[in-house]
Amino acid sequence: MKLRPRNPLNGITSRPRPRCITQQQWPQPTTSLPLDRRRQISAYGYTQAKALVYPKHGPPADVLTLHTHSISPPHSKLLTLRTLAAPLNPADINQIQGTYPTAPPFTSDLGTAQPSAVPGNEACFEVLSAGSGCKEISRGDWVIPRRTGIGSWRTHVQVDEEKVMRVEKEGLTAEQVATVSVNPVTAYRMLKDFTALKEGDWFIQNGANSGVGRAAVQLGKMWGLKSICVVRKREGAEGEALKREMQELGATVVVTDEEVMEKGFGERVKEWTNGGRESPALALNCVGGDAGMAMAKVLREGGTMITYGAMSKSPMRVGAGMLIFKDMRFVGFWVSRWGDHFPKEKKETIDEVLGLIREGKFKDVPMVEVPWSWETKKEELLDAVQGTLEGFRKGKGIFKFGDT
Repeated sequence: MKLRPRNPLNGITSRPRPRCITQQQWPQPTTSLPLDRRRQISAYGYTQAKALVYPKHGPPADVLTLHTHSISPPHSKLLTLRTLAAPLNPADINQIQGTYPTAPPFTSDLGTAQPSAVPGNEACFEVLSAGSGCKEISRGDWVIPRRTGIGSWRTHVQVDEEKVMRVEKEGLTAEQVATVSVNPVTAYRMLKDFTALKEGDWFIQNGANSGVGRAAVQLGKMWGLKSICVVRKREGAEGEALKREMQELGATVVVTDEEVMEKGFGERVKEWTNGGRESPALALNCVGGDAGMAMAKVLREGGTMITYGAMSKSPMRVGAGMLIFKDMRFVGFWVSRWGDHFPKEKKETIDEVLGLIREGKFKDVPMVEVPWSWETKKEELLDAVQGTLEGFRKGKGIFKFGDT
């Protein structure tokens, strides 16, 4: 029998030809969807991300670039995070400049032309997706870094579950969560860990209108402490407004850095402290140099000065008499190292501060929001970073992430 050749199209039904959709007919994205549903994501589940990176140390304006890359779907104990807010701290700038003791590593993980690092140590992240091995954190949770060096100046990041800690987000903003782990924790531990302060005791601090200073004022007031707060001099109405603001936060006395350096400052402190019988037991110093030592001179016998910053970049000359006859202690505090050594206590401190914020007992530091969306240009971000290096600022710079 002669076989007929098989028709290769036999059994295949015809399909309608695809309709051509014009650009005007194409569905347009809506801004009413939740942010996590509007993120840049590929057909294969890869999240599109952008990050500020630097391939070498130097001035931020010279070394920072905006890099676009992809993040694969998480597996095992990995989390894919979207950044909600990330502050711009002086330490972040110092890491870029190469003048900070620690710095994020230079790697090729993001596909940059040269091994590069991502700056930023604090942030509030939202979990977009979690690997099957994640047990304590799930999609939709808010998390913060357990340690510094995560590289938070980016829209998205993928990390192991153990590198972040979950926070209860109810009653909080992303900005409050993003700024809790450095300044408030620094103030809390310095007031609690170095000398046994009791209700009615005095402490003195410079940089009092900084993030740490404002936190110390508020915590001290809650704990019944009195404070002498030193701020940089501002002329006219601006200076008076700052003094009132600090007093409303809880400062007992507010003076300028110029007043502290005057010859009669010690006598004024005696007037405030019951004739010197209640002289300050503790000094919090973020300036250094002669300005720092001017505070040390008014401490009581056996007093303690904690240095946690050195904005003046000048050394402190400690007189032998302070050590021999007044038995004073000069110590340093670096919250990053403390948090690495005492992770349990760090989490407890963060939870307590966040609880105070929820109750309305702890006010935010003034902030200047820097919007960061998918379309934000590099120049806009670099302008904000440069602003962190300038003098009198209206508030702490913070990246606020929108449609990314």
